[in-house]
Amino acid sequence: MTQIAFILLCHKDPEGIIAQTLRLTAPGDCVAIHFDARAPRADYERIRTALADNPRVSFARRRVKCGWGEWSLVAATLEALRAAVEDFPGATHFYMLSGDCMPIKTAEYVHARLEEDEADHIESFDFFGSDWIKTGIKEERLIYRHWFNERRRKQLFYGSMELQKKFGLSRKVPEDLKIRIGSQWWCLRRRTVEAVLDFIARRRDVTRFFATTWIPDETFFQTLVAHLVPEREIRSRPLTFLMFTDYGMPVTFYDDHFDLLLSQGYLFARKISPEARQLKDRLGALYAETGRSFPISDDGRRQFAYLTSRGREGRRYAQRFWETEGSLGRSRTLLLVACKKWHVAKRLVERVRGLTGLPAVDYLFNEEATALPDLGGIQRSIEKRMRHRRALVRMLFEHWGSDRLVLCVDPGSIELIQDFGTDRSRMRLLEIECDFTDDYLLGHARRVGLSGPQTPKAALELLLPTVRYDVKFESDRLRDLDLSGHHRMRQGATVEENAAALAAFLDVPAATAREIAATDYLFVD
Repeated sequence: MTQIAFILLCHKDPEGIIAQTLRLTAPGDCVAIHFDARAPRADYERIRTALADNPRVSFARRRVKCGWGEWSLVAATLEALRAAVEDFPGATHFYMLSGDCMPIKTAEYVHARLEEDEADHIESFDFFGSDWIKTGIKEERLIYRHWFNERRRKQLFYGSMELQKKFGLSRKVPEDLKIRIGSQWWCLRRRTVEAVLDFIARRRDVTRFFATTWIPDETFFQTLVAHLVPEREIRSRPLTFLMFTDYGMPVTFYDDHFDLLLSQGYLFARKISPEARQLKDRLGALYAETGRSFPISDDGRRQFAYLTSRGREGRRYAQRFWETEGSLGRSRTLLLVACKKWHVAKRLVERVRGLTGLPAVDYLFNEEATALPDLGGIQRSIEKRMRHRRALVRMLFEHWGSDRLVLCVDPGSIELIQDFGTDRSRMRLLEIECDFTDDYLLGHARRVGLSGPQTPKAALELLLPTVRYDVKFESDRLRDLDLSGHHRMRQGATVEENAAALAAFLDVPAATAREIAATDYLFVD
C-alpha cells in the first residue's frame, strides 16, 4: 500500500504551512518539514506547537539557513529526508513540495497514480547536451567553485569566477558521474532515497563537489538518481505542474486558474499566489474528495505560450503576465523615500536596513547601476524596469519574502509614484526636504545635462532660478497627490520632529526612529 512522506521546504506563512500539513496527513500520509533557519523563530515554534500532537509530522533535526542557488537548499532537503526515512518506516514514496504548492488532484487519485507505475519521477536531462538552461552561465556552474551567492553578492560571485578562469583553476566532474539537470520537484521511491543517502555517506567527494556548484538543487538528486537507478525506472516528467515566463520567473496561479490546473496531467502545482484564497480553499476541499475523475487536456503550457507570444508579435489578444498580475498584493506595503539629494536618501535607507532589517533598494528607476538581484532579465535596464515596474517590484517582494519594501525614488518621478499609489497594496511616502545652495543646484544642472564646463556665466545665472523652481515644483506636485501616507523629514527640523515622521512612515519604535534621524552625517553634501 502506498504511503507518501512529503518533504516540505518552507520559509514563511506558518498558518498556511499548518493547514497544508493537516491536509496532506489527513488521508494517512506523512510530512517532514524543514523551516528555513533565516525565518523568525516564533513562526517555527508556532508550527511545531500546532502540529505537536500529529504523529504523522516530523521536523528536520537541524534547520539550515537557505539561499537561492546555494548548496543550503540541498542540505535542507537532506535534513528533512533523513528525518522522514527514520520517522516514517512505512513510507513508500518521498514527494518534494514547497509551501507554495497545492494538490490539483484528489488524494485518492494521487495514490492510485503512484501505485500504477513502479518508478521514480524526477526531471532528468543531460547537463551538457540539452538546452534545459535557457539563460546565464552553464558549464561554469560545475567546473568552478562558487562560495558566494550570485543574488546577494554579485560582485564577489563573478569576481571569484573570473579569478578562477584567469589562473586556470577549473575542476573536473567526478569521473563516474554523468551530470543531469532538471526541476527540483521530484517524487522518489523509498529504495531510491535510501540508496542516495547511503551513496553520499560513502562518497564524501561527491558531496564536496556539489557543495560548491551553483544551483545544485537542479543537479544533485537528478544526477545521483540517474547514477543509481536503471533508466527504465525513471520518469523524466515530474509530477508537479509549473510554468516559467520568458523572464525565467515562475508563473503564479490565481483564483481563476482552478479549471486549468485540474485539466493538467499532474498531481500538484506551484506556484499558488498567497492571495488566491478561493483557489486554495477549492483545491484543499478537492484533495479530500473520492470517486472524482479528471479529464486531462495538458494544454496549460501551450495556452500560456500562445497568449503571451501574441503580445510579443504585436497582436494584443490578451494581457501579458505583468499586466494580468499587475498588483503588488493587498497585504504588502511599499515604502517610498523621495529625495532630490540621492546621497541623503541612500544614507537614510542604509541606516534603515541596518537597524530594522527591512529590504531596501536605492534609485532602481533612476540609476542603471543600482544593485539588484537577478530577476530573469527584467531588471537589466531602466527602460525595462519602468515599463514593467509593478512586475519588477512584485518580484522584489517575492525575492526577499517580505511584506514590506523600501524604495528610493526621485521626486520628479511623479507618474511612477502615482502608479504605485493606485495599486491595491498599501503605499507610504517619505519626502525628505533638503536645503539647496546655488553651487549644489549648478552641480545638479551639470549632472542632468542642462549645463557644461563651457556654459557662460550669464546663462548659468539665468538657469539657476529655473532649477530652484523645478525642485520646489516637484515638492508641490507630491503634496498635490494628497496621499494619506505622506510623511516629511526636513533638513532644518529637529531630530525629534524627523524621528516622529520616520516612526510613522516605517512603523517602528520611537527609539529606533530617533537613532536613524540622529545620524550626524545624514544631510552632509
